[in-house]
Amino acid sequence: MNDDTRDLRIRPGGPADAPAVLDMLDAAVAWMNSRGNSEQWGTTPYSQTPGGVARVERYTTENDPWIAELDGAVVGALVLDSGPSPQMPIAPAGEPERYVRLLVSDRRYAGLGVGAALLAHAADETRRAGVDLLRVDCWAGGGGRLVAYYRRNGFTPTERFLSGAWPGQVLARRVA
Repeated sequence: MNDDTRDLRIRPGGPADAPAVLDMLDAAVAWMNSRGNSEQWGTTPYSQTPGGVARVERYTTENDPWIAELDGAVVGALVLDSGPSPQMPIAPAGEPERYVRLLVSDRRYAGLGVGAALLAHAADETRRAGVDLLRVDCWAGGGGRLVAYYRRNGFTPTERFLSGAWPGQVLARRVA
């Protein structure tokens, strides 16, 4: 955490956080599109994609959501689960794991380490659960910038996959 995020608070999330998470996802799509990236999440706001709202509602009720706040404002969200989405062509780990199903931060706070703080929290939660393996998958296009981000945060690329034409990368981190 850098000095700008020293007052960052990470708390358990819940259904009341779904609108803020959807707002961050919509803003992320707009930001990506403004930078010429329409492949990662498409061009439709997340809240208007088929199943988008229901998915976020499930994240905040059926999974393990965490919310980052800075000065009382929601600035990021992390959703942990016991494995990858069943809709993704990703093999089970073959051992107990925690899986980052969603990581998003408010683009207005970009560069402050919000995502890194949430990933460090994910590692701590994984360790507290008595689990050694934390995995995540991400878009592998765009010159691999997102893969590089996860590498900088302690993850190692494992297998690549395709979901339709969408190139993905699974990454793993040992936390024990």
